[in-house]
Amino acid sequence: MQTLIRNKNFWLMLVGDITLLGISYILAYALRFEFHIPPNYIALLKKSIIPVVISKLLFFYWFKLYRGMWRYTSIADLLNIIKAVFTSTMVVMVAILMFHRFEGYPRSVFVIDAILTLIFISGFRLAVRLVFAASGNPLTFVRKNGRHKGRKLLIIGAGGAGEKMLREIRDNTRLEYGIIGFLDDDSNKVGRSIHGVPVLGVIDELKEFVSKKGIEEILIAIPSATGNQMKRIVELCKQAKVKYKTIPGIGELIDGRVSVKSIRDVSYEDLLGREPVRLEKEKIGRYLQGKRVLITGAGGSIGSELCRQIARYNPGALIMCDRTEKNLYDIEMDMWRDFSYIKYIPVLGDIRHKGEIKAIFEKYRPEVVFHAAAYKHVPMLEINPWEAIYNNILGSKNVIEVACDSGIERFVLVSTDKAVNPTNVMGASKRVTELLVQTHANPGLTRFMAVRFGNVVGSSGSVIPLFKRQIEQGGPVTVTHPEVTRYFMTIPEAVQLILQAGTMGKGAEVFILDMGTPVKIVDMARDLIKLSGLEPEKDIDIEFIGLRPGEKLHEELVVVGEEVAPTGHDKILVLKQNGPGLLTKNDLERNIRELVKLADVRDVAGIKQKLREIVPEYTPQEV
Repeated sequence: MQTLIRNKNFWLMLVGDITLLGISYILAYALRFEFHIPPNYIALLKKSIIPVVISKLLFFYWFKLYRGMWRYTSIADLLNIIKAVFTSTMVVMVAILMFHRFEGYPRSVFVIDAILTLIFISGFRLAVRLVFAASGNPLTFVRKNGRHKGRKLLIIGAGGAGEKMLREIRDNTRLEYGIIGFLDDDSNKVGRSIHGVPVLGVIDELKEFVSKKGIEEILIAIPSATGNQMKRIVELCKQAKVKYKTIPGIGELIDGRVSVKSIRDVSYEDLLGREPVRLEKEKIGRYLQGKRVLITGAGGSIGSELCRQIARYNPGALIMCDRTEKNLYDIEMDMWRDFSYIKYIPVLGDIRHKGEIKAIFEKYRPEVVFHAAAYKHVPMLEINPWEAIYNNILGSKNVIEVACDSGIERFVLVSTDKAVNPTNVMGASKRVTELLVQTHANPGLTRFMAVRFGNVVGSSGSVIPLFKRQIEQGGPVTVTHPEVTRYFMTIPEAVQLILQAGTMGKGAEVFILDMGTPVKIVDMARDLIKLSGLEPEKDIDIEFIGLRPGEKLHEELVVVGEEVAPTGHDKILVLKQNGPGLLTKNDLERNIRELVKLADVRDVAGIKQKLREIVPEYTPQEV
């Protein structure tokens, strides 16, 4: 309330409403008596006008009519006005009935007054919006010479997102765009208009309208576009030789909101065209809302996105643990900027030190843990296999054991498809961490589970940043093999499915995410070159360099001997059988102790041999 009182616009709005409410009440009496109000009713009008106006103002405040900015008056605001007017009228009529039994009060006056109040108050706010639209943003109008101000923009997609972009661009005086029209594949929309802007034609006519209308930039506003649709639109933009941008897909727009702040260049994620994830937000909120949540590896690609998405469920505290100072600082700044309303705690710590992990659990008492900390670069761990033992295996064992001893509610391990029939140390080490989870089934206490998926686009270990650097440097783009394929999904999609899988675990399950169809890496390289405005094999060469140590031609999601079963979610499967190599808890712990001893003396052959004993399907290049 104090903020409103200090706002001069509030007083202007209040004076305007008081004036209109008074006029409405007087006019209601005038209409009721055909502009010949009897003297006794004039006296009644004078006696009742102040209480009626005050009661309406109180309900206007109650329904937050003074919180919104009138220049952005929306349907939601108009609905609130209807509620406020209806409620205040009913309360006034009930009060008169209780205290005066409506004796001497013409009932129809209050009905007429309600209708007039609704018209005046709504009209007042809409008039303010129209004034701002007319004078506040010159880009929405045409110069006297008929030319649009700003860069001429064509919006692809005449749906909800396109309409929202139109309104936001018009309302933002700093955006120097003149919106010429829309294109949409729905032919029923062609010839119609949105807020006065015409739908000119279908998307295939893009080149024609760019030339005819002098379009300087394209905005692709179709969040639900498939990968093939995006490739087609991008190709049309290139043929028309016009700049193009897009808004995020549905997978990135967690809350379904679209704004001009989200406008960006088209990325490979857009061309990948993953289907939107169906999220059961209520179930996810049930195990996250108000809970103390610990995320290890919080500064990494998956860990940082976990922080951002979990924050939307209002946890009691978000404990962000990472061993890399810069990564932890980066996610802390993201949280400060976007989620300052929740409690978040950056913890600089190393999962390899069990005492450190115990101290974190004792101090912050987490109830849910997402374990995303791991080394993941395959060639690097082939050269330094002992680090995979210390970090991926021993570190995970420390976190799992402390979580178990602390009796937390839920533990989710982030795993990888490289754990399936591994040919490298990294994959074998992640398979061991899955086995650790599977041997910690603890019915009635902590629910342990692992989530296994393939590569994520845009992570620090992805080939995409490497390809982009190579393209910027003029090439060549290096691909290991012409036939090599990988599964890919976007980081937001992977994290959404991790959170969804977290609702399903009962104890010691390994969930597998549906990765769709594998992508040929050479095709990815060609798409990235085209996105840069260049031609593959013409402007930028592609060079095949051979598979690196520990790499496979094709990745798999299931170990031989494992069977999967469907869950209640179409993109999540669960292992029906544990597959080969599942040891007892004691045997696994004994083998891990021996692995650590081999790591301490840097015995590479011994490490690989021991990993093969624990994970029989592991086939290293040399043992």
